[in-house]
Amino acid sequence: MSAPPPVPAETTEPLGNGDTARASLEALRSEIAKAVVGQDPAVTGLVVALLCRGHVLLEGVPGVAKTLLVRALAASLELDTKRVQFTPDLMPSDVTGSLVYDARTAEFSFQPGPVFTNLLLADEINRTPPKTQSSLLEAMEERQVTVDGTPRSLPDPFLVAATQNPVEYEGTYPLPEAQLDRFLLKLTVPLPSREEEISVLTRHSDGFNPRDLKSAGIGPVAGPADLEAARNAVARTKVSPEIAGYVVDICRATRESPSLSLGVSPRGATALLSTARAWAWLTGRDYVIPDDVKALALPTLRHRIQLRPEAEMEGVTPDSVITAVLAHVPVPR
Repeated sequence: MSAPPPVPAETTEPLGNGDTARASLEALRSEIAKAVVGQDPAVTGLVVALLCRGHVLLEGVPGVAKTLLVRALAASLELDTKRVQFTPDLMPSDVTGSLVYDARTAEFSFQPGPVFTNLLLADEINRTPPKTQSSLLEAMEERQVTVDGTPRSLPDPFLVAATQNPVEYEGTYPLPEAQLDRFLLKLTVPLPSREEEISVLTRHSDGFNPRDLKSAGIGPVAGPADLEAARNAVARTKVSPEIAGYVVDICRATRESPSLSLGVSPRGATALLSTARAWAWLTGRDYVIPDDVKALALPTLRHRIQLRPEAEMEGVTPDSVITAVLAHVPVPR
């Protein structure tokens, strides 16, 4: 997945809320680039997740600007944001909130946790035990939190952007399949190229402070109204029966792969269709083509499949399996 190309004049929608919203989201991507060098696929993935009301898992080794990327996104949006540093001793109530006794009224009152926000940065989510990881399941899927039997709705929009280091690092707890499936996208954040790393060092030598994004000139360029208009435009993006069949054939092919013990579920097929529609709209079309599906297949599906141990020992990766599936599934004409 790469950054959307410029929108040709002949493929744009009539001037209106859709075009205005698209321009705002393009400005959002440019604003994030003031703080983060490169990583265009990850930036675009975050925008796609916002459009699809989904959540994002960012994976990469320490020091590749995963947290900075999410913080720059929050600074570029007129949305409330909170950050939770996941640690081994973090409790579920530290995320969702809890009932607190008020001596003045002799009653218990609910104190909301940091999950009650628009954009939650769950930093190093695989550093905390499964009990605390699972505290996000209801919030991510149902957009609500239940405490003491009472469900409490979360704000809209609501997005969890979680970062994690690769699971082979010491002191981590791999996310269970049920929680991985709640993430719309899994974006890998690679090490920068030599030129990009030189640019990073140059920015720092010129006084860039990643802890003070305002000094880098990053400010809100889009808000809830732009996001809602964009989502409505994405919902109008047409999907032909052939494209729907193509998505299903890709997902069914993963279930038959000899390298996998777990293929993509119907939830994954729905997710791939949603992200392909968002990508099509970002590129200036009101209909989905096979290339849109291919562009989002890896980040949408890579965390929804499970390798067989013998395949893993042979060096097979989720990405290589999905790439092979895309090469073999017939493309609709």
